[in-house]
Amino acid sequence: MDPSPTSPKSGAILTTRGIALDRQGRIFARLPDLTLSGGQSFALTGASGSGKTTALLALAGVRAPQSGQVLIESTDLWSLPAARRDQLRGRRIGFVFQSFHLIDAVSVEHNLKLAASCAGLKADPARIQHLLERLDITGLRNRRADLLSQGQAQRVAVARALINHPALVIADEPTSALDDGNAHALLELLMGVARDQQAALLIATHDCRVLDSVTQHAAMEPVS
Repeated sequence: MDPSPTSPKSGAILTTRGIALDRQGRIFARLPDLTLSGGQSFALTGASGSGKTTALLALAGVRAPQSGQVLIESTDLWSLPAARRDQLRGRRIGFVFQSFHLIDAVSVEHNLKLAASCAGLKADPARIQHLLERLDITGLRNRRADLLSQGQAQRVAVARALINHPALVIADEPTSALDDGNAHALLELLMGVARDQQAALLIATHDCRVLDSVTQHAAMEPVS
C-alpha cells in the first residue's frame, strides 16, 4: 500500500480518521481520531445515546459511517466489497456484544465452532480448549447456550470473540450489569487475553470503573 497521510503508523492495528455518524442522514456524533497498536487498550466513553454502539459497528465493518476512514492493519475497511469486508471482520475483529448474541439452541463448543466457520476457517480444537480453560468455562463445553447464567454467557461471548485470533477486540458495555468484583475480573480477563495475543482492545462504556484499567480513553464528540 502506498504511503499516505491517512496510513496508520507502523504496527498500528486500528486507525480512524474523521469518522462522522448519522441517524437518518443527519450527523449526530463524531468519533475522536484513534490509533491503536497491539497490547493497547482504549475506552470510548459517553452517555447512553451518544453514539458509542454506532461507532463500534462502524469500526467493525457492520454499519457504514456517514464519512471518514477505518483502517484495520492498513486495510481501508469501508473501501472493500461487502464479501471481503465480512471476511476481514470475521478473521481480524472480535466483537463482544452487550447482549451476547449466542446461538441458544446449540452448545458452547458449537457456538465457538460456528464463529470459526462463519469466517471461512476450520475450528481448531486446541484453540477451543485453550479459551475454555483461560476463561474458566471448560465444564460448560457441552451446555446449551440458553442454559447459561448471564456471567457464563458473557465469558462464552468473550471466547467466541477471540476464537479466530483477532487483531482487534471490541467490547460494548461489558461491565454495565456487573458489580465491582465481577467488573474488575472481566476487565482483567479482557486485557490479559489481549496482551497475550498482542491484540488491540477497544471498550465502549459509560462505566467510570473501566477508565482505571485502560491505557487510553476519550469521549464521543456530539454534534449539535
